[in-house]
Amino acid sequence: MHSQTKTNGAASAVIAGPILRRLRAQRMVLWLAVSEPIALKLALYRQDHGQQETPDDVVDLAAHTRDIRIGERAWLLLIDIDFAAAGIAPLGENVAIGYDLWLGAQTHSLAELEPGLCYDGERRPRFVFRTRLDNVLHGSCRRPHHPSGDGMARADRWLSQRREYTNAWPTVMLLTGDQIYADDVAGPLLRAIHALIERLGLWSEQLEGSVVDDSAGLYASEHCYYRRDDLLPHEKSSRALRERFFGGTEKPVFTSASSGNHLITLAEVLAMYLLCWSDAPWRELSYSRPALNEEEGERYDEEAGIIRAFVDELPGARRIMANTPVAMIFDDHDITDDWNLTGLWMDSAYGHPFSRRIIGNALVAYLLCQGWGNRPEAFEDTILPALTRYTAAHDKPAHDDLVEAVLDFHDWGFILDTEPAVVLLDTRTRRWRRVRKPSHPSGLMDWEALSDMQSHFMGRDSVVIVSAAPIFGVKLIENIQRIFTWFGKPLMVDAENWMAHPGSAHTLLNIFRHRATPRNFTVLSGDVHYSFVYDVTLRHGDSRQKIWQITSSGVKNEFPRRLLDWFDRLNRWLFAPYSPLNWFTKRRRMRVSPRRPSPASHGERLVNGAGMGFVRFNDAGQPVDIRELGVDDRDVSFDQTNEIEV
Repeated sequence: MHSQTKTNGAASAVIAGPILRRLRAQRMVLWLAVSEPIALKLALYRQDHGQQETPDDVVDLAAHTRDIRIGERAWLLLIDIDFAAAGIAPLGENVAIGYDLWLGAQTHSLAELEPGLCYDGERRPRFVFRTRLDNVLHGSCRRPHHPSGDGMARADRWLSQRREYTNAWPTVMLLTGDQIYADDVAGPLLRAIHALIERLGLWSEQLEGSVVDDSAGLYASEHCYYRRDDLLPHEKSSRALRERFFGGTEKPVFTSASSGNHLITLAEVLAMYLLCWSDAPWRELSYSRPALNEEEGERYDEEAGIIRAFVDELPGARRIMANTPVAMIFDDHDITDDWNLTGLWMDSAYGHPFSRRIIGNALVAYLLCQGWGNRPEAFEDTILPALTRYTAAHDKPAHDDLVEAVLDFHDWGFILDTEPAVVLLDTRTRRWRRVRKPSHPSGLMDWEALSDMQSHFMGRDSVVIVSAAPIFGVKLIENIQRIFTWFGKPLMVDAENWMAHPGSAHTLLNIFRHRATPRNFTVLSGDVHYSFVYDVTLRHGDSRQKIWQITSSGVKNEFPRRLLDWFDRLNRWLFAPYSPLNWFTKRRRMRVSPRRPSPASHGERLVNGAGMGFVRFNDAGQPVDIRELGVDDRDVSFDQTNEIEV
């Protein structure tokens, strides 16, 4: 498989990006991947209508760029521009601002070399900067080989229809988890990953605790494609891991049902980011089908068609990330399925050098491709020294030190200082472990993390939080997860919900009931592979607080359709307003009412279909327009409140 598209000159040096990240009046953060060292300048076009000829400002980016070398022919450019330090005026609000990157000594325009970054009739990427949070795109779970369209491409088409109306452009696009699936990779995509590793010369690495000694041995192994389960810790240590974790020999420590192509090396994860975020690295990328048995070959061929369709939509995904500020937070599949779900999982996973390295590699890649752009200053004194040593030496000791640095870091959450503020929660690395029942789900955040979260709410009338898993989920599904947990099998049903841990659940709900909780409280979530909206109020008292749970998932993933239909129907029957079952839930002091999606054919409350969520907030910070932008170019609206409680 390969693309016939060709580029020349400086454009061929740009592998992925630019991705527009953090925006403030005095600050602009960009992410870019290139295949050779290249001089960069930023050209800013203020109040740009798409045709402005001369930039208002030109900034040499040498002093504002951190170059992270990841291979013989690969660099990640982490660009953080302080406008005051650059001697230029701050960004203006509520106007279209154009920008371009000038490459090399001859100052080639990236927008001219890569016209796909620009919308029709425009000469460069354009964005709008706002401190008021009004229009928001949000979504999670982008699995490249799911047989659906790409919600990122759908959002790009949606934005392309609104280019004349800057007040309709999103303030931010929130990617709320599972931006990649490191644990579930299609065979053709893994083959492309290895071809890109070779093209770019991404760094090799030594592996400890594995049946292969290094990355070269992994790539050459007969188990490399669809059979990586056999490469995970085995023999005596593997049996010990399985016995400690499952009480039997059902699964290895990596619990994904599709771990046969689980990414292992840092180069593999970095290459996957490049291939999932840009069409450029696919150009002239040639690879063939590896040696497979008949069953694997059939699967490969089926996945190949889906991956081709995914690649065809990548220009849209790349374009919207260049034209819209993007904030990102991880969930489990960015690293591995069930990441930190239970204390026993953590003991097993971090107790073996091979699984520890696999998790650490994915977290390093998250840092470089996602986390850094959220809050660059958080990593300067914590992880940057180890990263600098690794890029200089890229040997095993430096690699080990970098992995330890990211595993020891627990400050991945961050806040967007809009109005209302957006608080993005780290629900993965600050877990509330069960001491007496380590095989049961840990709390998504521990007491200290929840206290820190509450402190961000004080003195605010409105706030938006991003929680990868819904805080107010579907009661029936949560009770099924509770039953499996009681039998000691939480991993079989992904028991990832806030109510699964008593301490975490009660602390969180007490925060919502606290008199200092903001009057308007919106929760944006994903994770579950279906979409829904709940209105939440307290059952008793004169509380002014209103809570909206808005869930959009997945960007490119879906729940088994017939199963979700049954769950939806049974949930409405079993948890009707006067059902006594409501009083056996932890949310019994809250009234949770679902909104009817429109159009809905049979009274559904849960929407199953890939797409991207959209929310418009009014000046009070209340969501007044909630939609799911489907990949089929049809929208589902959640404007009507239904009085049936769930």
